Amino acid sequence: MATTEALVRGARRIADPPVINLPRARPGTIIIGALLGIGALITAFPFLWMVFASVKPRSESVAYPPQLLPKQPTLEYYVELFVKLDFGRYLVNTLLIVVICMFGLLLMAAAGYGFAKFNFRGRDALFFLVLVTMMIPGQVTMIPTYLILNGMKLTNTLVGIALPMLVSGFSVFLFRQFMLTIPTEVLEAARIDGAGEWRIFFGIVLPMSGPILAVQVVLTFIAGWNSFLWPLIIANDQKLYTLSVGLSLLNQQIATNPSLQMAASTLMVVPILIVFVVFQRYVVQGFALSGLK
Repeated sequence: MATTEALVRGARRIADPPVINLPRARPGTIIIGALLGIGALITAFPFLWMVFASVKPRSESVAYPPQLLPKQPTLEYYVELFVKLDFGRYLVNTLLIVVICMFGLLLMAAAGYGFAKFNFRGRDALFFLVLVTMMIPGQVTMIPTYLILNGMKLTNTLVGIALPMLVSGFSVFLFRQFMLTIPTEVLEAARIDGAGEWRIFFGIVLPMSGPILAVQVVLTFIAGWNSFLWPLIIANDQKLYTLSVGLSLLNQQIATNPSLQMAASTLMVVPILIVFVVFQRYVVQGFALSGLK
C-alpha cells in the first residue's frame, strides 16, 4: 500500500509541469529595445518607400500629399523594364560578371592559403605588395588597366569588364588571416596519410574556411552586382551594360516616372538583401575569426 501511494505521488510529480521562474524584463531593457525598434523602422523607411512606390501607378507616385501604401498596386513597371527597356540583357550581363568574379574566389583562397601555410623565399615581400595594392585607389589604376586590356583586345567584352574584379588584395588578406587559424597539425596529418596539396586544399582547407568564404561571397556579389564605373568606361556597346549602368540611363531618359525608377532600384537592391540574409550568420563569424573585429 505504501508502495502504491509512493508510485501515485511520483506519477503526480511527473505529470505536473515544473514551475519555471522566467526572468522579469528590466525597464532599461524594454526602453533600449523600443529605441532600437524605432531606429530600425527609421532606417528601413526609405527602403520600404522604394518598394511600395515601385508597385504604385504613376498617378499615385506623383500625388500630393504622398502616401506610403499603394491603393491600386501594379507590376506594370517591372514588366516594362524587361519588355521595353532591355533590363533582361543587363541582368544577364550582371549575373555573368558575378559568376566570373566568384571564380576568382578560388584564386584568392589559394593565394591566402599559400601566404598562411607555406614558407618560401620572398613570401613576406610578396604579401607586402598585396597590402600595398589595398592602399591604391581603384580610379588611379583605371587608365593603365584600360590600356593593358585594349592591348589584349578585351575592351568592349564581358571578360574585359570582369577581369579587373577577379582578384583583390583585401580578399587575399582576409583569406590569409583566417587560414592562419587552421591548425597546421591537421595539414601535416593529411600529408602523412598521403594526401596531395590540391586534395588538402579542396578537401580540408576550403571546408574549414566556410565562414570566410561566406564573407567573400557576399563582398564579391556586392562588388560585381554594383559594378558601374568600369563597365561604363570599357564597354561602348549598350548590350554589354550592367544593371547599375542601365539604372543610370533610366534616370537620364525617363526622369518623369518615379514608379519606373523605383522598380529598377528595387531590382538592384533586393538580390543583395537576399544574399546577405542567406549568409548573415557566417559574416560576423568570418570577420571575427579573421581578426577584423
